[in-house]
Amino acid sequence: MSFQRITEQTSNYRHLEKMSVQEILSNINQEDNTVPQAIAKAQPQIEKLVTVIADKMLAGGRLFYLGAGTSGRLGIVDASECPPTFGVPHGLVVGLIAGGDTAIRRAVEFAEDDREQGWKDLQAHDITSKDVVVGIAASGTTPYVIGALNKCRENGVITGSICCNPEAPLSAAADYPVEVVVGPEFITGSTRMKSGTAQKLVLNMISTAVMIQLGRVEDNKMVNMQLSNDKLVDRGVKMLMEKLSLTDYEKAKALLLKAGSVRKAIEDYI
Repeated sequence: MSFQRITEQTSNYRHLEKMSVQEILSNINQEDNTVPQAIAKAQPQIEKLVTVIADKMLAGGRLFYLGAGTSGRLGIVDASECPPTFGVPHGLVVGLIAGGDTAIRRAVEFAEDDREQGWKDLQAHDITSKDVVVGIAASGTTPYVIGALNKCRENGVITGSICCNPEAPLSAAADYPVEVVVGPEFITGSTRMKSGTAQKLVLNMISTAVMIQLGRVEDNKMVNMQLSNDKLVDRGVKMLMEKLSLTDYEKAKALLLKAGSVRKAIEDYI
């Protein structure tokens, strides 16, 4: 199949400005409903990527997400949520965006067109062959990401990718490509919409499945979560009470706070 930039194809809808609010919302929702179906088709690709990431991380490696614009921001969101959710150290999962931290909140013009900067950003984190780098780009053509993945390949670093066009250049640069083809956007070319949703869902799948493989979840509970606010402390106390058949909330809370995590509290109690 020759490369098709489906993400840039004309929307299936015309004259959006003439639609009522109800029509706009219904049509966006109709389009969004197609995303899980596209992800289901890509699940075998996702499974291969998750497996290699888990293997590398069990051996002491790290996971890097690399992207530009919305794709970069989504990678940063997923990386930043791993420490509080799963109790892993900061720096085990790293999100990098073209244009640096400034680009998280404000677009940095032409940053994504720099083919060399992605690799430089990875080198600033002392990237090695122990690590895995996942490039994220809805179009699958972003030079910042493709350039970085090509340099990773030259240096023996395993790579994956997430994009929304079939047979994309980014996929060719990755060892474990994931292509979730969601079709044209509701607003032509606005890949923050279905493509962004697809990327977020895939990132959820990757990080969650990997962390389960790393032993960071017990049963269906976040037993390693950081106790960083009252809501999470309360959640942890209730986990502890259920697991240890405790009836005294304050006793369970004291045990939890002393241990610092649900898992450690369970181990200390037993």
